[in-house]
Amino acid sequence: MKKIQKTLAMLLLVVLMISACGGAENEATVVEVPADIFKVAVVMPSAINDLAFSQSMYDALLAIQADTGADSFEIVYSEGMFIVDDAAAAIRDYASQGFDLVIAHGSQYGSSLQEIAPDFLETSFAWGTTVDTFGLPNIFAYEARAEEGGYVNGVMATMLSESAVIGVVGPIETGDAKLYVDGFAVGAAATDAGTEVNTNWIGSFSDVALASEAAQTHIGAGADVLTGTAQMVVGAIGAAEENGALWFGTQSSQSSLAPSIVVANQVYRWEVVLEDMIDLIHGGTYGGQSFEITLANGGLVIEFNGDYALPADVQSAADATIAGIIDGSISVFP
Repeated sequence: MKKIQKTLAMLLLVVLMISACGGAENEATVVEVPADIFKVAVVMPSAINDLAFSQSMYDALLAIQADTGADSFEIVYSEGMFIVDDAAAAIRDYASQGFDLVIAHGSQYGSSLQEIAPDFLETSFAWGTTVDTFGLPNIFAYEARAEEGGYVNGVMATMLSESAVIGVVGPIETGDAKLYVDGFAVGAAATDAGTEVNTNWIGSFSDVALASEAAQTHIGAGADVLTGTAQMVVGAIGAAEENGALWFGTQSSQSSLAPSIVVANQVYRWEVVLEDMIDLIHGGTYGGQSFEITLANGGLVIEFNGDYALPADVQSAADATIAGIIDGSISVFP
């Protein structure tokens, strides 16, 4: 960005010199100087329409672009970067092209970013979900406190379950996935300690077939409510819909996939922290800070599916739980 600013300054100087040398007849001439364009590149492990992790980031960038205008905020992306070496090559390529902010949207990209960032000290990098900046001055870190919405979903799921058995389809036991699953279990236990919450970590963020199989296993064991996290959950949602089990989503809204059985979703709104990063970059700070999205700062939002008739007592309990987490009267992890 510094290079762009220097180029604009030189162009302006040339314009002023031409104006000064042109005499009186040139005094009314107006030369437009191109506006500074903030350029963002994002590398994602799955598709921009995965209804989960990658889409949450892409939607956030689109929201910022809508506010600032496409002529001043440019977005490019590489999706389906589940192979870390391919992602690393894309990250380095974007940095070499002079992007202002390069987002490595996946905790699996951390080691690559740690190697690449020192080679591009005037480029800002961001990655998540984590709070680790590696002590580098040009890396931002961001994390979703997913246990908060997990707790809220756990409360509702327990109240709606008739079998008192709930199934959780988890990817890999790390990051925001683990936070969400742990928070869900705590919320369920706080509502009814007798409810059985069974978790199956399938060991993959992307294996749709395996997620479907895990959901079928939960349903076979008596679960009438399911939840899960990561892009592979489309398989689990399909299994839930086929068997009439309810679903609670996270990361992005999944209501459109199965409107009749999706109750509510915890939605990530990364723009809350991305805007802070962009302001810092404009001010000359390229990294070294970590950020969190929470229910309190609006980065986490519980979106209720309007096509599902949520009972009034469950809605009331959810609203009270959200308010309690925000004001601190409810602590997910005491």
